[in-house]
Amino acid sequence: MNQERVFKVLLGPHVTEKAAMAAERNQYVFKVASDATKPEIKKAVEALFGKKVGSVQVLNMKGKTKRTANGIGLRKGYRKAYVTLAAGETLEDFTGAE
Repeated sequence: MNQERVFKVLLGPHVTEKAAMAAERNQYVFKVASDATKPEIKKAVEALFGKKVGSVQVLNMKGKTKRTANGIGLRKGYRKAYVTLAAGETLEDFTGAE
């Protein structure tokens, strides 16, 4: 994977209360590109943070349906990844700022 692709795979951290609780279990949540695969996400995290990745779980979040003055609208959906680091690895510099 080239260096340019590494920066396009991970879009940023996904900061929620659920993500904070997952960080206690050594899982970190990232928003990722819609075409990113598990091996690409794993390589990107290992390249950017220099940590060993144990597993990656990916899920697609559907956009919420919202009522507007013009009828019903749909917010944009996104893709996120739960990255579990290997035993003994942590992300100390994971600030959680979005």
